[in-house]
Amino acid sequence: MSSEAWMTSLSCSPSKDATPNFPQWLRFIFLSPCPQRALLSVVDILLLLTLFVFALVKLCSRFTSNGNHNSELDKPLIRNRRVSDRTTTWFKLTLTATAVWTILYTVACVLVFTSSTVEPWKQVDGFFWLLQAITQLVLAVLIVHEKRFGAVAHPLSLRIYWIANFIVVSLFTASGAIRLVSVEVEEGKHFSFMVDDTVSFISLPLSLFLLCVAVKGSTGIESGEETQPLIDEETKLFEYDKSSVTGFASASAISKAFWIWINPLLSKGYASPLKIDDIPSLSPQHRAERMSVLFETKWPKSDERSKHPVRTTLVRCFWKQIAFTAFLAVIRLSVMFVGPVLIQSFVDFTAGKGSSVYEGYYLVLILLCSKFVEVLTTHHFNFNSQKLGMLIRCTLITSLYKKGLRLSCSARQDHGVGPIVNYMAVDTQQLSDMMLQLHAVWMMPFQVGIGLLLLYNCLGASVVTALIGLLCVLAFIVVATRKNKRYQFNAMMNRDSRMKAVNEMLNYMRVIKFQAWEDHFNGRILGFRESEFGWLSKFMYSICGNIIVLWSTPMLISTFTFATAIWLGVPLDAGTVFTTTTVDGAFSWDDDGQVQDLKDINLEINKGELTAIVGTVGSGKSSLLASILGEMHKISGKIQVCGSTAYVAQTSWIQNGTIEENILFGLPMNRQKYNEVVRVCCLEKDLEMMEYGDQTEIGERGINLSGGQKQRIQLARAVYQDADIYLLDDVFSAVDAHTGTEIFKECVRGSLKGKTIILVTHQVDFLHNVDLIVVMKDGTIVQSGKYDDLLDSGLDFSALVAAHETSMELVEQGAVMPGENLNIPLKSPKETSNNREPNGESNSLGQPKEGSKLIKEEERETGKVSLHVYKLYCTEAFGWWGITGIIFLSVLWQASMMASDYWLAYETSEERAQFFDPSVFISIYAIIGVVSVVLIVLRSYSVTILGLKTAQIFFSQILHSILHAPMSFFDTTPSGRILSRASTDQTNVDIFIPLFFNFVVAMYITVVSIFIITCQNSWPTAFLLIPLAWLNIWYRGYFLASSRELTRLDSITKAPVIHHFSESISGVMTIRAFRKQKEFCAENVKRVNANLRMDFHNFSSNAWLGFRLELLGSLVFCCSAMFMIMLPSSIIKPENVGLSLSYGLSLNSVMFWAIYMSCFIENKMVSVERIKQFTNIPSEATWNIKDRLPPSNWPGQGHVDIKDLQVRYRPNTPLVLKGITLSIDGGEKIGVVGRTGSGKSTLIQVFFRLVEPSGGKIIIDGIDISALGLHDLRSRFGIIPQEPVLFEGTVRSNIDPTRQYTDEEIWKSLERCQLKDSVASKPEKLDASVVDNGDNWSVGQRQLLCLGRVMLKQSRLLFMDEATASVDSQTDAIIQRIIREDFAARTIISIAHRIPTVMDCDRVLVIDAGRAKEFDKPSNLLQRQSLFGALVQEYANRSSGL
Repeated sequence: MSSEAWMTSLSCSPSKDATPNFPQWLRFIFLSPCPQRALLSVVDILLLLTLFVFALVKLCSRFTSNGNHNSELDKPLIRNRRVSDRTTTWFKLTLTATAVWTILYTVACVLVFTSSTVEPWKQVDGFFWLLQAITQLVLAVLIVHEKRFGAVAHPLSLRIYWIANFIVVSLFTASGAIRLVSVEVEEGKHFSFMVDDTVSFISLPLSLFLLCVAVKGSTGIESGEETQPLIDEETKLFEYDKSSVTGFASASAISKAFWIWINPLLSKGYASPLKIDDIPSLSPQHRAERMSVLFETKWPKSDERSKHPVRTTLVRCFWKQIAFTAFLAVIRLSVMFVGPVLIQSFVDFTAGKGSSVYEGYYLVLILLCSKFVEVLTTHHFNFNSQKLGMLIRCTLITSLYKKGLRLSCSARQDHGVGPIVNYMAVDTQQLSDMMLQLHAVWMMPFQVGIGLLLLYNCLGASVVTALIGLLCVLAFIVVATRKNKRYQFNAMMNRDSRMKAVNEMLNYMRVIKFQAWEDHFNGRILGFRESEFGWLSKFMYSICGNIIVLWSTPMLISTFTFATAIWLGVPLDAGTVFTTTTVDGAFSWDDDGQVQDLKDINLEINKGELTAIVGTVGSGKSSLLASILGEMHKISGKIQVCGSTAYVAQTSWIQNGTIEENILFGLPMNRQKYNEVVRVCCLEKDLEMMEYGDQTEIGERGINLSGGQKQRIQLARAVYQDADIYLLDDVFSAVDAHTGTEIFKECVRGSLKGKTIILVTHQVDFLHNVDLIVVMKDGTIVQSGKYDDLLDSGLDFSALVAAHETSMELVEQGAVMPGENLNIPLKSPKETSNNREPNGESNSLGQPKEGSKLIKEEERETGKVSLHVYKLYCTEAFGWWGITGIIFLSVLWQASMMASDYWLAYETSEERAQFFDPSVFISIYAIIGVVSVVLIVLRSYSVTILGLKTAQIFFSQILHSILHAPMSFFDTTPSGRILSRASTDQTNVDIFIPLFFNFVVAMYITVVSIFIITCQNSWPTAFLLIPLAWLNIWYRGYFLASSRELTRLDSITKAPVIHHFSESISGVMTIRAFRKQKEFCAENVKRVNANLRMDFHNFSSNAWLGFRLELLGSLVFCCSAMFMIMLPSSIIKPENVGLSLSYGLSLNSVMFWAIYMSCFIENKMVSVERIKQFTNIPSEATWNIKDRLPPSNWPGQGHVDIKDLQVRYRPNTPLVLKGITLSIDGGEKIGVVGRTGSGKSTLIQVFFRLVEPSGGKIIIDGIDISALGLHDLRSRFGIIPQEPVLFEGTVRSNIDPTRQYTDEEIWKSLERCQLKDSVASKPEKLDASVVDNGDNWSVGQRQLLCLGRVMLKQSRLLFMDEATASVDSQTDAIIQRIIREDFAARTIISIAHRIPTVMDCDRVLVIDAGRAKEFDKPSNLLQRQSLFGALVQEYANRSSGL
């Protein structure tokens, strides 16, 4: 029996005449009327039995419950009883669909029973439709029952039924379509099959809708009950403007189905460039706060022992979305093969073999319907996959941030900010992008299987050749994918290292410029980039190989398959060939606890006590504070802290924001309390000096503040929090003596009186006035008690005090002058400006004004990406020859593909049948195939080589530009802005642009070839191509106007996420000490939401465009097919129909992908645009000027002349240094003193030309420094900066980064700077690890290591900016002695707050408000009324005055 006969057979068993093979048996089971009815009836009966059993159990339970009406048994069958329920459109549509089905089946039942159909079949068919009607009626009653009891989800049994029902109804519809098109129905069966097919066609959309209901699971009933799930409780913390929520949140099903909801946004974007405020916020169910809580609630419990907890959690969170996208993928796969199957029918019809004159129209109608379903499901699959990817990215970013706030110190050191930035910026994005390919793994076998089945129908046993070819390709892809995975992993590891190095460079750019180490860091980063580029090149070439194989496979497999078919004697015709194409214990910084950094600690501090912790550098003082805060790994013992804590770190942590925001730190403003905090922290004068007072914006990492200002702002932040316990880590190191005294009296002993305070300090003067002194040495407490008791003990504490008293002798000598001559305060007049970064004109502490904004809004282009950007990308590597060659090879490749298809059409035509020569046919076809493969190889590798070389050129350019940028650029540009270009934008240029550029060129040339072939064989289609082309161009422009801006806004809103994360990791100890994790997580969520709304509306607009363009292409293709069946056979030949249809079937998708990928490329070109912005940064002065090289021994004497030196930071801002004139003899030791913020550090920056003078000059040994190259200048000076900076690496790489010195010289330097013992005690010696920021060394040790660098350098001119601020008096005395001995013949300019440090200088320079007020020998200044005398008197008397 033929398959066509089975379509109309009323028998329930296959023909007895012949034994059917397996494929035929499957066709009979699924496409014959009787088995189909049996299948659907079984599904119905199973559902009815299930519901009956449930109802029966419920009824029995009630009878056996003994009148206990409050028992669980009285609860309804469907759970979740709620109050004040309301039904949505979703519920009403579900009920309506079920009711329509009930009516439809009832009508079918009546029609069949009253018809004249043959008797046995009439009863079978009638009872079948009756069963369907009863089942749907029961379901309608069940849905009403759901409303009565407020069920929010359908029962599982009902959802399974709807899924099974859809599958069977689809089979009914497929049988009906086949019967309608190509099968003649016997007399007497017409009416029965007419009812059957009509009901099937009407049922399919109803069944499809109920399938969606089954997958979603929701009944559409909303409860008014007050109690909400945990997720809702958590997300109440995050407020958002409900009026600006995306249209998707409230869109109807029709609006969502066709993306109508996004029209208002696209219309606005087309009218004018979109701004950030124009983009609506995400739907509540998609917001980051909800996703974060959902992720936490689904995390595996500890007893589950999950090997892949992240993967497990993501599956638990998003299984519904994954299942829905899988369903869409199945539907898409089901309709994809309708077109190829119909080619044979079209060819037969045009050849005059049709069964009916209307068959052609049926074919076109089926083609149109299948293309519509394919287009709709394709773009819903893409949209929902991207939405799923967005939700996963959103979930992981917020979870990574929370994890970052919980990381231990050693874990932070292991990972570093750079790699974690990569996790957030790159890895989460790649996981998000992977969602589009998620179902490809399990879908591919089905796709291949269906394809092979179609081939088997056409070519019989020769399909084995195709199968072998596909298996070979599959094996190649599996091997290549493994290699790709390894290449990509190594590339990402090296990218992490590069990002870590870039992040480190940006954080410490000031030190790098001071030391003229740009070349060293350039080489270091380029080294990481070369390693990354090596793996990236392998990855791209491997991808290129995959593309070549995949694009060559159809041609090669066709060649071998046709050869096999000819060998087996299978006839080839047009239809055939075109169908086939309390601190107590031991603590460690390491989580494994192998090294005890603190041991045998026993310490109890009572409420309200002021405890001082003292000790030499590296004795464990800061570690003790960290252990109290819970920042160290506890090996043994216990710790108990009663009350809230506030922490002031030794290394200042300041946020990018206003001074007011930093002090408030999330608390509401209490003006009286705020003003008092500003007063006791001695910030009043500083705020008066700043043009916008406390509304002045602080740069990233407090870049525009002096060290003392940063320290006092973070102290004010702690005081404003009004905590119970204060942990203050060396807060007096960066402030002058007078300010330190004031802070101790007014703040520590004033505002904080009664609070529990633990103060780490090197200031021995204050120790008389504390309740308890704790002395530390080598990680243990060696002494504790009152000042006098410890002094009498004669141990470590006595040595510290003795060193301090020795340093005070000179001071006390100067303090014998009459008191009235010494009390001249150093004033800072209101009209002066901030020494670091003046910004405007007003002194007001009120509302911020535009001028106060240091960090400007990120610059962004608007409108089209200019052709100049495309030209830059295409011609950067090989000029115009490169891009011209690629286009030429692409055209030749497409021509070879068309030639192969023309040859097939020509050789399989009826006219050629009698002359057909198999060997000639297959030989020429194979030659064309080989040429095609060679061309695709040349073309693909050309594109890859061009892309890789361009990416490397761009990276070199941006790195060169950043390294040459002036310091002012880094003061005003957040590092996140630069990092986003070095990570996300560079990844786009490295991978995505060359990859998609390859596709775009191929797609556009393919579109042209389809137009040529379609118009050649269906000439009326040419009239449709003009409006089609116009509509495509118009839609592209309309879409791109918004999409382009959304992509730019996406990049701009991504940088704040990265910056906030980087900033939070740096200050995590402070955040945790203040217990502000929740507030910082909320800020992270806010920034993530701001970024994700751009992403969501961007891919939504992609789906909007794709659906419309593909639908247009499908309509034109169907019109073309209509013309083919209408034109007489004398005009169009059957073989050309096959050729046209095989090309035209891909018209809609190829045209869409050509347009979409060109848009995608334009959006990714924004990355080129952004990188190019940073390759054009105005550069600082030339590093080396060949004809102005200073003598090799310059500066030989170290003689310095400063003549009327004037400095301002930016044009039109007040002067910071105001006409300083002085002369320093070679070998002199000059001490520079002055109040915090008076201009001392600015003076040093001018010597190094980090800031260029506005007027005047500096002459050193007869050479004007402004005439020299920057490296020629900076490399000749030595400097120990205010903040000691160490880079990740080893002790050797930090003390001698450029590897100029021998180990012996390095050990000698370490010995002189008191670090030899510390380094020698480590197993690795000079190769001992230094982690990011030197966090595994104390601040004092870092400062000593910086001193060691200078000792190696042996510069004639040395600058010291608070060089010993973080070391104790004993170590300071030793260092000063070493400096006197080792630098005896050198000129030293030293900024110091410790008066003893400058007392033995040859001369002292007093700077106040940017002017040199005094410059003389210390003894001379003390002999007369002087500002210096006032400072000395303050320092000498401060202990007694406390």
